[in-house]
Amino acid sequence: RHKCFPVPGIMEGLLSRCRALPALATCSHQLSGYIPHSFYHCDPERGKRLVLSRMFQPQNLREDQVLSPEGRSGDLTCKSQRLMLQVGLIHPASPGCYHLLPYTVRAMEKLERLIDQEMQAIGGQKLDMPSLSPAEPWRATKRWDLMGKELLRLRDRHGKEYCLGPTHEEAVTALVASQKTLSYKQLPFLLYQVTRKFRDEPRPRFGLLRGREFYMKDMYTFDSSAEAALRTYDLVCGAYGSLFRRLGLQCVRVQADVGSIGGTASHEFQLPADVGEDMFAVCPGCDFSANVETLRSSQTSCPACRGPLTESRGIEVGHTFYLGTKYSSVFGAQFTNAHGKPCLAEMGCYGLGVTRILAAAIEVMSTEDCVRWPGLLAPYHVCLIPPKKGSKEAAAAELAGGLYDLLTEAVPQLRGEVLLDDRTHLTIGNRLKDANKFGYPFVIIAGKRALEDPAHFEVHCQNTGEVVFLTREGVTEFLSQVQVI
Repeated sequence: RHKCFPVPGIMEGLLSRCRALPALATCSHQLSGYIPHSFYHCDPERGKRLVLSRMFQPQNLREDQVLSPEGRSGDLTCKSQRLMLQVGLIHPASPGCYHLLPYTVRAMEKLERLIDQEMQAIGGQKLDMPSLSPAEPWRATKRWDLMGKELLRLRDRHGKEYCLGPTHEEAVTALVASQKTLSYKQLPFLLYQVTRKFRDEPRPRFGLLRGREFYMKDMYTFDSSAEAALRTYDLVCGAYGSLFRRLGLQCVRVQADVGSIGGTASHEFQLPADVGEDMFAVCPGCDFSANVETLRSSQTSCPACRGPLTESRGIEVGHTFYLGTKYSSVFGAQFTNAHGKPCLAEMGCYGLGVTRILAAAIEVMSTEDCVRWPGLLAPYHVCLIPPKKGSKEAAAAELAGGLYDLLTEAVPQLRGEVLLDDRTHLTIGNRLKDANKFGYPFVIIAGKRALEDPAHFEVHCQNTGEVVFLTREGVTEFLSQVQVI
């Protein structure tokens, strides 16, 4: 059972507390002075409401209407791709390239804030390097030819060659090398960015899991010694583990091949999933784990303890490399040591597939029909559903509006996180079905029990499947404990 929050047991604690809440009185005089706010999609700080009818959210809620970029629904072999297209989180632009629509952008921004927290907690400094990379640095490291057709190449009007950067080792090392007066006292540098990357995938597929254009967090570290660089390596890997734990994703760190990046050590962070394109082996008896590419083809026992290995499929969501002086020696990225002598910086590089993490989380957490998010990444945390216009419960519409305003005023972290489904020409049931598909962690319905004295609202906890009835004060107390990034 998936939790609404990354901290184990917190949802159960919230539900236990709300079950114990007294039937808090909601008297009619409390709403006697209430003046309905206008329904607008704009800045919630101005007292306007975020309403679903104004969202740019193209929907194809029937599965048979969903097509892949190539136009054949049969190509949708991945649950996350199908759901993200169906609900309107992404829209195909060309093979391997997607429009990221507003809900997805909100989730991405939250993920980037989480990444910023973890990277800056270990001393990371954020920068932004150009996507357009000249060929010369790539030729200096011989990767212009080594990367082959994976590089998206182009020429400008002067005939100068460039590529759209799939990674930035050359660029960042040249940047650091341009600083001629670095001292060992200034190191380590942990420089990172979150940017679009480009790779000419021969067969883009699985939506955001394998595309030609995607977002990545790439960090490059510069240390004064191999020992210090390895300490930094462990530090960054620890921050990755912390990030995935906060997201509630059970990732496995495995030994990996260095590939075209190079270096002397490498690890992948694999999220177990049936759709995963990687195979990794884990020893239940010790801590050994590795991508099967690093093992001998006939190897079935653990090289550390000789126990049996178990294999799983996984989605690679992070990758780390210890580079040594592979790049700093090419570009002359040096510092002055304690004896005043120039020394080459010891480097590491570390990647997180930002769009891939988002899609992978949807892949492993969602049902076949409904999107489910890590609690901290949900585009909106609360969807409030008022009654259908003209129904027997229509009088509860004003109470629903009052609850919206109360939540956004009394629970500061929910400002901008509560969405009102104002499509009151639809039944509550139809809107609840849509809300289930979108995966809001909490859906609140103002139905017939909202007309009781005191009024009670139906609160659905999407990631646990539980439903509770609470007064408006109970709803406020319950949701005041929601964690928002």
